[in-house]
Amino acid sequence: MQNIIEATGLVKRYGEVVALDGLDLSVREGSIVALLGPNGAGKTTAVSILTTLIEPDEGAATVAGVDVLAEPAEVRKLIGLSGQYAAVDEHLSGFENLDMIGRLYRLGRKKARTRARELLERFDLTDAADRSVKTYSGGMRRRLDLAGALVAESPVLFLDEPTTGLDLPSRQELWRIIRDLVKRGATLLLTTQYLEEADRLADDVLVIDHGKAIAQGTTDDLKDLVGGERIEVKVKVSENVPAAREVLGRVAVGELHDDERPRVVVAPITGGARVLARVLADLEAEEVEVSDVVLRRPTLDDVFLTLTGQATEPVEDPSKTATARKRGQA
Repeated sequence: MQNIIEATGLVKRYGEVVALDGLDLSVREGSIVALLGPNGAGKTTAVSILTTLIEPDEGAATVAGVDVLAEPAEVRKLIGLSGQYAAVDEHLSGFENLDMIGRLYRLGRKKARTRARELLERFDLTDAADRSVKTYSGGMRRRLDLAGALVAESPVLFLDEPTTGLDLPSRQELWRIIRDLVKRGATLLLTTQYLEEADRLADDVLVIDHGKAIAQGTTDDLKDLVGGERIEVKVKVSENVPAAREVLGRVAVGELHDDERPRVVVAPITGGARVLARVLADLEAEEVEVSDVVLRRPTLDDVFLTLTGQATEPVEDPSKTATARKRGQA
């Protein structure tokens, strides 16, 4: 299966800020690739370059064999884009938004209207089709925005953090829609901060940090990079966290870390159930009361923590400002 998106050596600078620092990426036709990284890692900058919204300072990229820099107008005919913020006109109805997009794609009046109705039904928005979008919930707006990216039935889709700000039921509904798109033959490049989202959706994950690719592979490949198992201990009272850390430190094969959940300590270990039994015995001997103990294999959270480190500081992605400015000038 051939690569439908390819980029090599992408560099983008905003003054002294290096948003992309020699990024390489590739996406196979008919697959979902997730760009995973913290805020400011360069995810949105990469998407903005591949969708012709901004130009790189260095590097090259193609979409479906078309050069992004040399033939941007041709690239736009091949792609659909759903950004972080729903790009819909809240003063129009859902139908009017999709009909307008169809007209902009020059589908013709009849085809644009037919396509709009098809997509409203597909995204479960038929009952709200003629309502003003300003009455829509956040989840409905995101579904409408994604529908807008599909009006032209583009073979390549770019979804930039499509579920940001949505509650779990709305996120799960969008995940279902995204899987269905791939079954119908689309290719997706997806950016996300949600590790669970990448784990559930992506065929391949590219982890980027400070504008560089630091790991790529299937979610299982990335978890194997970290290796081993993890023991999670949740103590009943915060005062027992130091004692729990001391116990886990006796068996840990790497650094302990305090989870973002309160009173939870995580230790990388080898030895499985045998080591777990020892930890439980030691916790009891130290009179540490626990509310939960889990033995598990690594998750993408562990991968991300190992690859990027706890010191990674989120920074504003300069391309968001540039992209917003460019859209405002359109």
